[in-house]
Amino acid sequence: MSQAASSEGRDPTLATAVHRRLREDILSGRLAPGLKLKLRDLAESYGAGASPMREALSKLAAEGLAERLEHRGFRVAAAAPSQLEGLIRSRVLAECAALQESIRLGDAAWEDALVLAEHRLNRLARSLDSHRFATNPEWEACHLRFHQALLEACGAPQLLAFCDRLREEARRYRALANTVAYPDRDVAAEHAAIARAALDRDAETAAALLAQHYERTGAFVGADLGRRAG
Repeated sequence: MSQAASSEGRDPTLATAVHRRLREDILSGRLAPGLKLKLRDLAESYGAGASPMREALSKLAAEGLAERLEHRGFRVAAAAPSQLEGLIRSRVLAECAALQESIRLGDAAWEDALVLAEHRLNRLARSLDSHRFATNPEWEACHLRFHQALLEACGAPQLLAFCDRLREEARRYRALANTVAYPDRDVAAEHAAIARAALDRDAETAAALLAQHYERTGAFVGADLGRRAG
């Protein structure tokens, strides 16, 4: 019996574990857009049999991270500038609505959590290398926490879940772009301005700043994807 088949028999949750690993590899850019996902190769790489692998790929297709090919298996979903534009627009609409409600409903504990999230983010460098951009995983984790803290008092769990999904999709585009260092852009100042407006309970300004923040990111990433496609 092969190692993949043996593992499949021992672990009924293997499909979930494989799905998690594949999903992370797509979101991080390790599996490139358009890459054909061949069951045999994946089974060897991820240590799983055909059944859990198909289940994992079907979940990824339902999430929009993989595409089902008619009678030909799966491939990693495409990543085009036009798709990024729609994603940014969706994030702006969803997160600005959630932020405005969070500002309206947030209490002192929400304010404290937001202040702490921004403080922790500001202590870290975005890049591990001062000469060339190298992602700092700790910064990325604190960056995620900051954006979650902005919205978490909105009182709408389904909306927050939708925002989380869009945020994950956006992470994939950022990972694929070569300009993720954002030259000539002060990301920390943008975060500080958003947080200050939120803490001042200025919902209109905070939402406008958040929209600009995402639109700037979209412009950098979209331009890079366009150059690479050309």
